[in-house]
Amino acid sequence: MPRMQWKGRVIIDPDIHHGDPCIRGTRVPVSIIVGSIADGMSAEDVRSAYPQLTIEDVRAALAYAAEALRRDVILPLVG
Repeated sequence: MPRMQWKGRVIIDPDIHHGDPCIRGTRVPVSIIVGSIADGMSAEDVRSAYPQLTIEDVRAALAYAAEALRRDVILPLVG
């Protein structure tokens, strides 16, 4: 299966949502989409909650997050 090409859909603009990665043409941050999926929403649920998004936008947000994690080392906090 070919990898989702997120670069045309996810933007980082300091004038939009304080520079957080967002879906192009919206003010919906990638973190909201990924968090919603993590909380149990389906891609269609997210799209319904944010009708300006497409299923491809949701997939792009997930692909962006996956690539960001592959590039950064994230260590769990001991609490």
